[in-house]
Amino acid sequence: MSHYSPHAAPYSAGPGRHSGAPPARDRVTVPLLVASVLCTGLMAGLFFAYDISVMPGLAELDDAAYATAMQRFNAVIDGSALFGLVFLAALGLTVAAAIVAFRRKRRAVALPLTVAAVCYLLALVLTVAVSLPLNADLAALGDPASAQDLHAVIDDFKSVWVPVNVFRTLLCVLSLGALCAALLRYEKTDSPVELRQ
Repeated sequence: MSHYSPHAAPYSAGPGRHSGAPPARDRVTVPLLVASVLCTGLMAGLFFAYDISVMPGLAELDDAAYATAMQRFNAVIDGSALFGLVFLAALGLTVAAAIVAFRRKRRAVALPLTVAAVCYLLALVLTVAVSLPLNADLAALGDPASAQDLHAVIDDFKSVWVPVNVFRTLLCVLSLGALCAALLRYEKTDSPVELRQ
């Protein structure tokens, strides 16, 4: 004979209990967040490497050698499909993750994702509006050995390209930090909607 009241409510798992397969949202949001962190981290690392090694090293060369080396670096990067993929995917994945978070009403996650997307977008705008035109001007010199006013061109290039790259690095680092915060918050916070699921 059962010791339980016939009117007792059936046992149900509380908010902290999970059973069965993980919900579909986990198979979308987490990969987006991780991929965003990886792509943004790669871009931050690339810009940082220029700040601390490439540009200081080039600064020790004469103008002709500086221009030749920078032309070759730019040509290699511009021709790299992998670079283009990571460069654009960092923003696309972050925006996609933010959209998913907003739709799931996870504002604690969506807000840092929005900050991350804005920071990276600013870095992208700096690249397209400033860095790429400077690279194009440098490429238009042709053979630096026979270029006219080479010293003035290189001085103008350095005075803009180098500090702009520092800003790109800082923006990518800020974006990366916001992405990491979003990933941590995803694991720690639950929205009211999720508690009812």
